Amino acid sequence: METIEKKAVQFQNKVDIGKIVTPEALEFLQELHSNFNHKRNELLKKRSELQAEFDKGVLPGFPKETAEIRNSNWTAAPIPEALVDRRVEITGPVDRKMVINALNSGAKTFMADFEDSCSPTWNNLIEGQQNLKDAVNGTISLEQNGKKYQLNETVATLLVRPRGLHLEERNLMVGNENFSASLVDFGLFFYHNITALLNQNKSTYFYLPKLEHYLEARWWNDVFEFSQDYFKIPQGTIKATVLIETITASFQLDEIIFELKNHIAGLNCGRWDYIFSYIKKLKNHSGFMVPDRDQVTMTSPFMSAYSLRVIQVCHKRNILAIGGMAAQIPIKNDDLANQAALEKVKADKEREVKNGHDGTWVAHPGLVPLAMKVFNENMMTKNQIHIKRNELNITEEQLLELPKGNVTENGIRKNINVGILYIESWLMGIGAAAIYNLMEDAATAEISRAQLWLWLKKGVILEDEKQCTKPFYETLIKDELVKIKEYVGTNRFESGKFELATQLFSGMIFNEELDEFLTLEAYKYI
Repeated sequence: METIEKKAVQFQNKVDIGKIVTPEALEFLQELHSNFNHKRNELLKKRSELQAEFDKGVLPGFPKETAEIRNSNWTAAPIPEALVDRRVEITGPVDRKMVINALNSGAKTFMADFEDSCSPTWNNLIEGQQNLKDAVNGTISLEQNGKKYQLNETVATLLVRPRGLHLEERNLMVGNENFSASLVDFGLFFYHNITALLNQNKSTYFYLPKLEHYLEARWWNDVFEFSQDYFKIPQGTIKATVLIETITASFQLDEIIFELKNHIAGLNCGRWDYIFSYIKKLKNHSGFMVPDRDQVTMTSPFMSAYSLRVIQVCHKRNILAIGGMAAQIPIKNDDLANQAALEKVKADKEREVKNGHDGTWVAHPGLVPLAMKVFNENMMTKNQIHIKRNELNITEEQLLELPKGNVTENGIRKNINVGILYIESWLMGIGAAAIYNLMEDAATAEISRAQLWLWLKKGVILEDEKQCTKPFYETLIKDELVKIKEYVGTNRFESGKFELATQLFSGMIFNEELDEFLTLEAYKYI
């Protein structure tokens, strides 16, 4: 076996890294790396090749070679009892307080996130693994500001989201290769917790992010099969839910489920990343345009079609269709604004449950009761797999239909403001950022910078005859930085990383080509 290099990293907190990155855990990671990293790189190359086709004008579509899979009446393996009722899921990063509060929130499940809501500093990652290990063992607690946090007797079921296939972990290397971040996050959690969970009549449950092709689902299935053999446990023990957050994946729902049919429990509608992917894949098409972010909602035809198709296909294959995120944070000291925000959440959740979704996401414990009430009133059974939606016939054209709306200066300013605020938070080690009463993650900045890039590339002219140009953007960036400084306060602004965040964000907007993921570039600076 090659020597695994653990780079010297100043570890600021009290977690013993040696208890997580043990020789035995590293040996497991090494096996995962040697068996699966080469194929991962091949899959990333395939992504680039497909993007080149899209850039030439090709549109995503239902794969011809898999028509038989789509048209056959097979179903996935049964869902374990722990995952049958997922009517409200809470999501958030893996810091200790969040883990305790989320597990205690009253939600059915908690998705502990190493991906978009976690800034991947080595501290955050290792502490997160320790926090989850303690949670699985029931020993997690925290004393902070004179208050003690510990688990209730009844807690949410734990699911874990590793980072995406495109990301690498620079703090662990074999030879001259970094480990796959996906394999590190998956491998450490699986290694440290599968035995304890099985002893509790549970298992390791995962969320798989940003899949773009059914071959990527096959890769994960191979990882699962290898890992189960490594621990000599039955095949099908691991269960996963796949986030459908890329436009290409929405054309391959049956295929993704088929590749994971012994391990899959459901699909989830990852709204914000889906819009980002829609822009990224179709950006060079003639006539392609998207309006302000606030105008692209789940009632936009292409978003509605995607959501309904997830429900229809999931239920045909006897798995769960989980709805999207409510990112609102309860607004203190403004009852009217808070009530208006909660009414929006309620309407969104009512639409989801009435369409046939089996559950939904919230980002804050304060929203759990509202979402739970909506689903309890409208879903009397543990899920709605029995509602098949056979009357639907979602076409390729519907999945690609351009959203109506316009581009406004206010929309441009909002993207600049929120985008810079989020990237700065991420650079400071905070991946779930409370910004203007919304819990934002990396998908927020991805949409913001992709829209700004697109509008600049297309030279969009606003209603007041102003045109999206580099000088116009530069003026607005200066204006918004003044507002940001006022919003966060002078001390926070001057002690933070706003200059670097602005440089990164501006660079990605003004680049000739749209960067694949902002986190690839920003990772160099944490």
